[in-house]
Amino acid sequence: MPVRRTVPVVDLSAEPLSRLPGVGPRVAEKLAARGLVTMQDLWLHLPLRYEDRTTLTPIRLLQPGVPAQVEGRVEAVERGFRYRPVLRVAIGDEGHGTLVLRFFHFRAAQVAQFAVGTRLRCYGTPKPGQHGLEIIHPSYRVLGEADDVALGDALDPIYPAVEGLGPATLRKLIGQALERLPEAGALELLPSPLLEGLGLPSLRDALLTMHRPPRDADVAALALGTHPAQRRLAIEELLAHHLSLRRQRLALQQHRAPALKGRGTLVKALVKALPFSLTGAQKRVFEQIREDIARPSPMLRLVQGDVGVGMLASMGVHRRPFRCRRAPIGYQSLKERGRGLP
Repeated sequence: MPVRRTVPVVDLSAEPLSRLPGVGPRVAEKLAARGLVTMQDLWLHLPLRYEDRTTLTPIRLLQPGVPAQVEGRVEAVERGFRYRPVLRVAIGDEGHGTLVLRFFHFRAAQVAQFAVGTRLRCYGTPKPGQHGLEIIHPSYRVLGEADDVALGDALDPIYPAVEGLGPATLRKLIGQALERLPEAGALELLPSPLLEGLGLPSLRDALLTMHRPPRDADVAALALGTHPAQRRLAIEELLAHHLSLRRQRLALQQHRAPALKGRGTLVKALVKALPFSLTGAQKRVFEQIREDIARPSPMLRLVQGDVGVGMLASMGVHRRPFRCRRAPIGYQSLKERGRGLP
């Protein structure tokens, strides 16, 4: 009878980034300095914004302040050194529109690319200039005469920078990490009825949408942080936070603490000495604290505001030190009121 072997389950989220092609010790060190150590870290390294390179906009239809992608041919090149080095490249398209590309940081090899007649595809934000609209330091690509470069089918993500790594390298690494993303069933922790009721995608679909939003994605919702994919990741983050707090609470409850049970004699004397009557909330909180300290485990309760009187009363009765971030304002007054108590 053949022996049945159990295949170990591999947690891909904890897999080190050194498993990715191109991630050697130096690159891994740069990623680690940014807090990126595992595959999950790259999955959750979300874009700051997106650039729409899925369409071409005629130059004559450009609007100031609205990012766009254009394509045209170099019509003129001018280098100036009056106050600072500057390179101006004028391009025109078939609609007889003209756009100026301005560069303040450039190299001689870069200038040689802008020969008159060269085809360029550029992306940037147009602004009013001396000779019409201009784009300062656009991202661009030189196209050959026979090149038929297809437009993108998804919005281009712009990620938070990692010192020492270029944007293209970071996008490539994140793309490789996304290829190792498990199937939805293995990655999802929330029940399907809950997600369907909230109108939210699975965790896998949310991550893929955030890194590779389709060309028809709601860009306005992404910018406002209200897209369903962003809401799904927000729930995941809140759930992880609450689960970590719950685990910490359970771990603390494993510690032992002396159970303190007072007879209430001093409480009655102290309350009688007060120049006011305790509110219903103060009485309720005191009872909750008395129940807490009567258990053989540490008390995990936050008391703030006027209900702190109940906590101070329990301090005076049980002679047990309580760890506080800040003593309530009425502590000295309460201390004076209880000075004659045994």
